[in-house]
Amino acid sequence: MHDLVIRGAEVADGSGAPLRMADVAVSDGRITEVGRVGGAAKQSVDGSGLVLSPGIVDVHTHYDAQLTWDSNATPSPALGVTTVVVGNCGFSIAPCPPECRDLIARNLAEVEGMSLTALRSGTNWEFESFAEYLTLLKRKGVTPNVAAFIGHSAVRTMVMGDEASARAANDDEVAAMRDLVAGGMDAGAVGFSTSTSINHYGDGGVPMPSRLAEESELRSLVGVLGEKKRGVFQLTVGPSMTSEVMESIAADNNCPVFQTAALHNEAFPERAHMMVSDSADAQARGNQLWAQVSCQPLSMDFALTAAFPMQSLDSWRPLIDADNESFERQIRDAEFRKRFRHDLDVPQKGKLFFGDWSKVEVAMTVRPENRALEGMSIDKLAERQGKDPIDVFFDLSAEEGLETVYTAGLMNSDEDEVEKLMRQPGSLISLSDGGAHLRYLCDAGYGLHLLGHWVRERGSFDWPDAIRRLTSLPAELYRLPNRGRIVPGAHADLLLFDAATVARGPLRRAFDLPGGESRLTRDPVGVHGVWVNGAHVFDGTDYVADTPPGVVIDRFAS
Repeated sequence: MHDLVIRGAEVADGSGAPLRMADVAVSDGRITEVGRVGGAAKQSVDGSGLVLSPGIVDVHTHYDAQLTWDSNATPSPALGVTTVVVGNCGFSIAPCPPECRDLIARNLAEVEGMSLTALRSGTNWEFESFAEYLTLLKRKGVTPNVAAFIGHSAVRTMVMGDEASARAANDDEVAAMRDLVAGGMDAGAVGFSTSTSINHYGDGGVPMPSRLAEESELRSLVGVLGEKKRGVFQLTVGPSMTSEVMESIAADNNCPVFQTAALHNEAFPERAHMMVSDSADAQARGNQLWAQVSCQPLSMDFALTAAFPMQSLDSWRPLIDADNESFERQIRDAEFRKRFRHDLDVPQKGKLFFGDWSKVEVAMTVRPENRALEGMSIDKLAERQGKDPIDVFFDLSAEEGLETVYTAGLMNSDEDEVEKLMRQPGSLISLSDGGAHLRYLCDAGYGLHLLGHWVRERGSFDWPDAIRRLTSLPAELYRLPNRGRIVPGAHADLLLFDAATVARGPLRRAFDLPGGESRLTRDPVGVHGVWVNGAHVFDGTDYVADTPPGVVIDRFAS
């Protein structure tokens, strides 16, 4: 008696092999047969006309806090994801002693666009050490499988407190950080993560702690992975970090190194291509360097008081921690606008916005008389009003009490260039940022977008290759044992979908965060079922698992 048999689907086993019609049997959470399956089953699913693939392995998420109040890690499982990796960019929430909790929350709210109200009212802080955090997740239960990085900024904050964002660490502090990283690895961390990105600011506009680390500190902490002879290193790359340094870290520690994020930027078109080509060259030399790329355009919704795309501009620094009255006074000031205009005119690596006002639209207005402006780009509005786009942008927000919402297309909008990045052998398709930037975007459906847009609509990839890139490839690179394949003995993490309709649904706003806070989210299109460890978790419409069936992955393949 099988627990589950999915019959007659076109099976993509995750290896890149051609699809074939088969039945798939599951017992005790594992795949037991693939082919013509006989015998009875407790649950039988008709897969005729549908594709059955492994569940998507999403290696770049920020569900660390959300998982403490939302075991489902919504919306990812509904979007076909069965395994998530949290704690990217150094932004884990463990380790964290009580005196650092609010600082961690305030920094996350700023750097990852999260609601501080939701973090303060929803996060379960019944842990201090990284080991205790994993224990909490195990006790509460998780719907997707979860692997977790121990993050540099969290480690630095625990050792140095407020000074973590102000100065370099001394030898004793680095030694204390090494002990924390080692303890996290022993407890079951998937690896160590950090950020050197100049766009990563914490509460009050101070740099996130990892940005203050000297190279010697970084190498010392990653060295723990070499000593443990396992683990993945992920870093978000700032202008000061070179591919040569990252490759040498991979070589010195015999570990996979993932650099984030290789996004096509029209102002610096060579940067992302250099990241993926450098990674491919490093791999040819036997070193495990990879560049994380996205299959989606990077766009964000924002009001000016939370304008992440502008925060790397020097002129914006005084606004980050300003109250509304001071904020409005400054954006009305001609000298501020002059400085802002200068910042847009001066190329600077790491900047997200370069003044292309054709890619900034009015998404939502407050005053009824302005509703006709919604959906209009700033450059078209400026042309209509006979004004400078910068003046239009700031005048509208000031007129509406800073509540106007804009949508900005920032990177990855040239699909021909994006396809080149994805096809490079040094690239890994990922970067959902699930759980983060909820005020601005929801990219958790990247896998469905790859399947619906890049495979079915554009024909850039075939089904087997695209599914391999979403499943077995990330599982293998992150050493997640028996995940990402449909073969006997593998964990039964499965996605059943309609190849004719599969897609990510449109953005919608949901008011379902702790404290009644809102977020942007998406629903799936063409998804007929998702199973985690053999348990049905999503039926195409709603979550259906009685208890969360995922596991906290704390043991990894060699």
